[in-house]
Amino acid sequence: MRMLLTGGAGYVGSACLRWLLSHGHDPIAYDNLSEGNAAAVPEGRLIEGDLADKDAIARAIREHDAELVMHFAAVASVPDSIAQPDLYWQTNLVGTKNVLDAMRETGVDRVIVSSTAATYKFDVEMPITETTPTEPQVPYGTTKLASEWLVQEYSKAYGIGYGILRYFNASGADIDGEFGEDRRKESHLIPLVLYAAVGKRDKVLVFGGDWDTRDGSCVRDYVHTDDLGSAHQAVAESIVPGKGEVYNIGSGTGTTVLEVIAACEKVAGKPIPHEVVGPRDGDPAVLVASSQKLQDQLGWKPQHDIEKIVESAWVWHERYPNGYRSKS
Repeated sequence: MRMLLTGGAGYVGSACLRWLLSHGHDPIAYDNLSEGNAAAVPEGRLIEGDLADKDAIARAIREHDAELVMHFAAVASVPDSIAQPDLYWQTNLVGTKNVLDAMRETGVDRVIVSSTAATYKFDVEMPITETTPTEPQVPYGTTKLASEWLVQEYSKAYGIGYGILRYFNASGADIDGEFGEDRRKESHLIPLVLYAAVGKRDKVLVFGGDWDTRDGSCVRDYVHTDDLGSAHQAVAESIVPGKGEVYNIGSGTGTTVLEVIAACEKVAGKPIPHEVVGPRDGDPAVLVASSQKLQDQLGWKPQHDIEKIVESAWVWHERYPNGYRSKS
């Protein structure tokens, strides 16, 4: 299937592009490279363009003769969304509208939308399911939930088929070690821990040590990018125009922050400096997804546990400590 991936040079978008390419599909990235990396995209599979330019999106769809759009492009920092809500509404909601309008203009009637656990209410029973109330606490989550609603309204009005995929903690690197996580401003736990292991930072901060968890640190749900790729493939191959589904993508299990650090220390073969500090406002003690719906309906199942996730990330960070700049 021919696919256009907005944000396809980003961490998750490029990982899904490489997965789809290796599993019989014909994906191409559309990205302005403000956060993405051209080196993460196989040669000849990148169109540079902005989410704000509806006409450029439509041209890219036509040039590739795309049958389906995967919409990854977004801004996705919780603190930044609080400081700059205007940017988040413009990029995440208006950008999604531009994608949908470009699809209508070109006759594409299937879309997969990258969403987030931040759309959910967190003070609920775990694991979170697709029927858990949505009650975002920050502008990032609010803009992503509004984008979901927009997709659903376009589906009702214009017959667009959709899959909305709510990610939890995307993590890991390609198993061959040649592609991985490289952000302009890193905020994810596993790369931050491995940065300390390779000397790129002095220590790792653990936010809160007396949560009601098995070791006092927060529990989060980590899912490997290959498992995200296989989920996107399964949903893409199942979409029917005019109908849609919402799916969680997570491992179904949780790992504490201290357990992640211990797993990183094991693969690195040395202790990693870390310090327990005060908790951050708004952080829940536990955040774990149920992906049972995706497993029951489409037969998807995560293949990588936290040990495999950390091992793959370590190969990437050890081989390329400066990310894609190390490869140039």
